[in-house]
Amino acid sequence: MGRMRVLLLDAAPGELLNRELERLLGHGLAVTLNLRRVTDPAGVRAAWAGRVAFADFDAFDEPALVAETVRGRLGYHALKSRAGVPLRAGFLAAATGPALANRLRVIGRAGAGTDHVDLAAAARHGVAVTHTPGSNATAVAEFALAQLLALTRNLAAHNEAAHDGRWSTPAAPAAELPELTLGIAGMGRIGRALADRAAALGMAVQGFSRRSAPAEGAVRQVASLKDLLATSDVVSVHLPLTERTRGMIGRAELALMRPGAILLNTARGGIVDEQALADALRDPAHPLAAAAVDTFAHEHAAFASPLSGVPGALLTPHIAGMTRRAMAEAALRCADHIAALLTGRPHGIPVVAP
Repeated sequence: MGRMRVLLLDAAPGELLNRELERLLGHGLAVTLNLRRVTDPAGVRAAWAGRVAFADFDAFDEPALVAETVRGRLGYHALKSRAGVPLRAGFLAAATGPALANRLRVIGRAGAGTDHVDLAAAARHGVAVTHTPGSNATAVAEFALAQLLALTRNLAAHNEAAHDGRWSTPAAPAAELPELTLGIAGMGRIGRALADRAAALGMAVQGFSRRSAPAEGAVRQVASLKDLLATSDVVSVHLPLTERTRGMIGRAELALMRPGAILLNTARGGIVDEQALADALRDPAHPLAAAAVDTFAHEHAAFASPLSGVPGALLTPHIAGMTRRAMAEAALRCADHIAALLTGRPHGIPVVAP
């Protein structure tokens, strides 16, 4: 029997790519690397020729992804994704087709979220979906704290004014962090990491969880999302995107917020209604004062958002978890998880159920 075939849909950046490839090869896997998002494809080809195979296609283009997967009727035993390439029912059917020499068995996500995968279809086709929960908890918590600090002190506006040669001063003095209450929607690993950091800076912290959870440390638990929105000066979203959370924060929920409140979203774009958020920020009578958004309903080449150009919106391209430590941990753990599942060693490996 030949080696298990793995397709890397999107390569890890920089030197981390070398570590990721060495890890996969060390597990005895046959690796095909998609060069489409590699910054130096010629250099990577030269460095790894003879050890890995190469492809070059847009993984976000489903027909191109299917074509690579079924090329020569070889197929792949596993796929690894970092950027959340959509893997829907049609693709999963093609990747597990009976005509393929190697049917897809494992999807690995170097990150926590798996909303890009049709989990029900994966289960029907016998494909295990693994991820790396907690690998970016510190990175995302730090980023949310940076968003909070930037917005409470209005850094973007002052920076823009200074670059325009204008000397701007605040219309009113800013509140210090101990004067503010932070509400965290979702008290998982990231939410708890943010709570610890905010409390250390003197903020009052309260949290809402979809599942009942005891109070942790200085965090006060509130009964509902509505209560959290109505009683927090800053609300930070840290929930997974599911059918229950999709559109969870819309016009009615935003209207509940305190005057001058701030919303932070480093979770998933579909949780917050972007059009409702844009309309709220454009309305001078709305209680919401500002928002920082790192995740969107449409991302990468399909990026488009009603928040673009809206005053009071601090927008970033889904980079909260992109630190050296977080990305290395996610990439290497994902490689280990894929290898373990392919070789019949599932004990302790996180597998996501539909």
